[in-house]
Amino acid sequence: MRVRKQDWHPADIVAALRKKKMTLAALSRASGLSSSTLSNALYRSWPKGEKIIAEALGLSPGQIWPSRYYDPVTKTIRAQKPLRAARVKQTGDREEPLA
Repeated sequence: MRVRKQDWHPADIVAALRKKKMTLAALSRASGLSSSTLSNALYRSWPKGEKIIAEALGLSPGQIWPSRYYDPVTKTIRAQKPLRAARVKQTGDREEPLA
């Protein structure tokens, strides 16, 4: 029987950030967000926040939150969709989806 990995505990995520000499609040502010905004990703699915935290730790979001990215059919971590900013190009005053 294969054991499925569990999500990191929020305290483990905070501790990993502290080992990298940063705090969740500082990372949030450095990303242009309110100081407490990134804490939302610790308790509920928020791909943008998960990606910011994971990049700061040098990991992928699926390594930290496998339950949010695990595909039970293929038994692999799902590929992550690009954030909206990466999927849309600016054209003057309107946005057009990238082909």
